[in-house]
Order: sequence, then C-alpha cells, then structure tokens
Amino acid sequence: MTCVILDDEPLALDLLADYCAQVPGLKLVGQFDDALAALAFLQDNPVDVVFLDIHMPRLTGVQLAQLLPQPGPRIVFTTAYDQYAVRSYELSAADYLLKPIAFERFVQAVQRVRQQLSATSTGAAPPTPTAVAEAAPAAAAAPDDAMFVKNEHRLQRVAFDDLLYIEGMKEYLMLYTTTGKVLTLQSFRRLEEVLPPERFARIHKSFLVALSRIEHVERGKVQVAGRLLPIGDTYRESFNALIKAYNQL
Repeated sequence: MTCVILDDEPLALDLLADYCAQVPGLKLVGQFDDALAALAFLQDNPVDVVFLDIHMPRLTGVQLAQLLPQPGPRIVFTTAYDQYAVRSYELSAADYLLKPIAFERFVQAVQRVRQQLSATSTGAAPPTPTAVAEAAPAAAAAPDDAMFVKNEHRLQRVAFDDLLYIEGMKEYLMLYTTTGKVLTLQSFRRLEEVLPPERFARIHKSFLVALSRIEHVERGKVQVAGRLLPIGDTYRESFNALIKAYNQL
C-alpha cells in the first residue's frame, strides 16, 4: 500500500515518516510541506492513501482533498484541532488523527484504509463516513453556521453567510459583513481554523474573501462588495485552483 504524507511542520513529517517505516506493507513514496507541490505530485502519481494535515498555508488540507482527481486516494486527516472532525467525515475521509498522534492510533488508521481498499476490490461497500465517525475518538460536535469573535468587551456572533471579506490591520482584523463592520483582536491563522475552507479563501497577506461574494476577477484583483482587493503572488496559484473547484460544485 503506497502513501504520501503532507504537513507543514517538520517534526510532524518526521514522525509520520518514522511510523510509515515501521508498518509492514506500507510504502512511503512522497512527503511534502507544501500543499501545491503535493497536489502536483498526486495528479501524476496515484497512491493508495494520503496522510493530510488540515491546517496548511496557501491551501488547506480540506481544500486540497477537494481538488484531488477522482477516484482519488483514501484520505486520513491529521490536525491539532478537533473541530475539523465532522467536516473531515463529510468529505468521506477514511480516518481522522488528532495530534499528538500515537503509533497505535496510526496503525488503526492504516488498518481501516486497508479494509476499505479490500472492500472496494471485492465489490463490497466501504464504511460510511457516519460509521467511521462513530468509531473514531474525539469527534467534535457538528459545526455551526456562524462563529463568535471578540468585539470590545463582548463576544459577537457572525454568520458565515453574512461575511463578505476580512481585512488584516496589524494585530486586528476587520470583518466586513452584509450588516456592517466588526473589528476584532484576532489573527488570520486562528480565524482560518474556524471558517469553512470550502467557502472562504485567503487571497493576500491582508485579505480573505467569501468565494460566493466575489463579483468578478480582473488583472490580479477580485471585486467584493464593490471593492477591488489584490491577489498576492503567494496566494495566486491556490486561489485559481479554488475558483476552478468552486465552479465544479
């Protein structure tokens, strides 16, 4: 059984590579710390399973999973944030590993993938995402359609449907919504852990947009709510890939 591992943390990559070497019959054919490099490799080199970190720069693990050719490899998500558990099962992930990952838990995930591959080859139906979720530990409650952000001395609810775009202002973020603006002391990294990655995209070091709110794209910029926002060189390739995937939904 061939596999690829993807994680932007060197220690996590080394740990998973060591785990792979200890499991008989599991062959590691690639390890990456960049999602776009992994995507390019997987488009030309089919594998059986990808151990995929959810929180990656430029392109998240969830977004990468949506861009993989179908039928694609089995996906085992890895992350330090258990609120992604249900979302990973909605994408029919084979398993979900919460960091720090114990070797025994890693072996369980490998066995689950082997069972699914065996069931597919014999014509039996693979386990459903619901069944996998029930068997896995630390599954989070179903994500809501909103988030809470700190605004002055209160927590303010912001519905995902109302978000237009977000602008970074040093230590603060300005959330532009259909009902007004909300200023919060929070980082983009923390916010990206909460926002549904299939609905929002980072386009610049200072801007994140709701894909459904983009009015048009022109000459390296996107227009949202009448305002032209720049697409940074670092995010251009991943943004174009997301737009392509979004058009196929």
